[in-house]
Amino acid sequence: MLVTFQAFLDPFVIWWHNFLIAADNSIMELIADFFFFFFFLRLSKTSTVNQLFLLEEAEGGFDQFTRSYRTFGVQRQPDNSLFFQEWAPAAEALFLTGDFNGWDKFAHPYTKKDYGKWELTLPPKHDRSPAVDHNSKLKHVHPRPKKPKSLRIYESHVGIASPEGKIASYTNFTTNVLPRIKDLGYNCIQLMAIMEHAYYASFGYQITSFFAASSRYGTPDELKQLIDVAHSMGIMVLLDVVHSHASKNTEDGLNQFDGSDSCFFHAPPRGEHSLWGSRLFNYSSWEVLRFLLSNLRWWMEEYRFDGFRFDGVTSMLYHHHGIGSGFSGDYSEYFGLQVDEESLVYLMLANHILHTLYPDCITIAEDVSGMPALCRGVAEGGLGFDYRLAMAIPDKWIQILKEFKDEDWNIGNIIHTLTNRRYGENCIAYAESHDQALVGDKTLAFWLMDKEMYTNMSSLIPMTPIIDRGIQLHKMIRLLTHGLGGEGYLNFMGNEFGHPEWLDFPREGNNQSYHYARRQFNLVDMDHLRYCQLYAFDRDMNRTEDKYGWLAAPPAYVSAKHEEDKVIVFDRANVLFIFNFHPTKSFQDYRVAVEAAGKYRIKLDSDEAQYGGHGRLEHNTEFFTEPQPFHGPCALLIGLWS
Repeated sequence: MLVTFQAFLDPFVIWWHNFLIAADNSIMELIADFFFFFFFLRLSKTSTVNQLFLLEEAEGGFDQFTRSYRTFGVQRQPDNSLFFQEWAPAAEALFLTGDFNGWDKFAHPYTKKDYGKWELTLPPKHDRSPAVDHNSKLKHVHPRPKKPKSLRIYESHVGIASPEGKIASYTNFTTNVLPRIKDLGYNCIQLMAIMEHAYYASFGYQITSFFAASSRYGTPDELKQLIDVAHSMGIMVLLDVVHSHASKNTEDGLNQFDGSDSCFFHAPPRGEHSLWGSRLFNYSSWEVLRFLLSNLRWWMEEYRFDGFRFDGVTSMLYHHHGIGSGFSGDYSEYFGLQVDEESLVYLMLANHILHTLYPDCITIAEDVSGMPALCRGVAEGGLGFDYRLAMAIPDKWIQILKEFKDEDWNIGNIIHTLTNRRYGENCIAYAESHDQALVGDKTLAFWLMDKEMYTNMSSLIPMTPIIDRGIQLHKMIRLLTHGLGGEGYLNFMGNEFGHPEWLDFPREGNNQSYHYARRQFNLVDMDHLRYCQLYAFDRDMNRTEDKYGWLAAPPAYVSAKHEEDKVIVFDRANVLFIFNFHPTKSFQDYRVAVEAAGKYRIKLDSDEAQYGGHGRLEHNTEFFTEPQPFHGPCALLIGLWS
């Protein structure tokens, strides 16, 4: 028996039609899963639309609602008086204290208003100046860059962006790091640990003050200048935003802000993250929505960020927060009672508002679960992100280097991991990020070369077998990930040149040492060390992508994944990628398939001497196709070295 059906959604949702399906048990299960998926997305979209209607009715629209940072907190009035407003529904009394009143705790009480709000007006001084001085003077002069077709992200942490054993500054990053990023060919920076956090070693993921840039790196003006200079270079700047949880600190954080265990958060146990030891937001609360959505708007307006990488999205999407849960890809894992619809609707609202107000805004989701429709538009019933992190890729590379000999690499499995992504949902590919750089783990370079990085990286001595293997694989792994793994690419600062050490922030366990909380950019500046060769390859890899645009092209066509030869061949953006991962075998006149007939030339060669290679290919050679079908319309012959 054959079954045909059509599923009609309202005009804002995908129109599905003309399915022809054989009705055996497995297919009927698939149909049931589809309809469950379909109705869940429709329900989520309906909830989001309802929230937008409520915002329009009660607040005058989301534009006004997300500008609440202009009425909450502290605001300077035209007469230089200061107006303070807070939301603390369970508080019995609120007082303002500081230098201006000699830290008298009870001198300036707030007045309680409706809906848990409290207000206080602080009159100006006798000379009509504000009672509390404000020193921000910087004005942005460079416009935001347009959203690039190919996104190449440099993941950065301001505090470690120096070879010196101390907390580096915004000014240091502007002066010394931005020019390197520009030279490397990255067109986007993802800044970590900017939102104020009390514990430096938390990597910025235990936020205590959401409306403050971390003061340990410098002043707000210096951060604004960093972003403005990046914009002048044509580089976008994304904020690593943490709205998935908050620090449990009570003295300097939101926890127990009004004396209760709830306020901004769910009451325990729902409002506590058992693994992170932090508090979880109540996304169903009107004032929490005001706080979080206004927070996004504040960073966009006041500092002129260009978008966000949303941290911990998996924890937000599910009531189980992903703890102890594996995801096989079955739709039942993504849609059901385990899904936190309140946080899902918040993410849809956030993306809808950001992309409506800022069309060139970029949002990226950190989700390990593989939630379907995460990167589909809100109008289609998706969550509205532009990209998702391809988190399986770095795990695969680490697993391979940790568990397998070179001759045992499963080429087909590598290709599957790099290409296994949801259709129509953009991914950010990366071989490693800050997660792999942390103490207790190893970077790719350290997995490949280990302790020899400390003694044998000089180009004045012959390469040892370990260094030779490590340098070649470091380049090939990154290029294969860059070319095949997604629609965007990410690199964590320092990894482009094979930074030799892990990352460990000062803490009690290491005697508050800054030795590993730094990036040794000075290694690249020493011409006799091979780090500069890896840097040069990363730079030219990005420049080649900028010229041909494979990240913005449709997914690659893989014409060869040869297990015995360890050879990978694929076509993307009219660029032919050829990799020989065999540890010992080289090939003369190796036949590969090509889509377009004609003449081919080498544009990027990992074996070039300037990249730490052996210079065995002749770059003036022209390769002509043959009208001989071979996994494609044409073929050409090329030499491949191990």
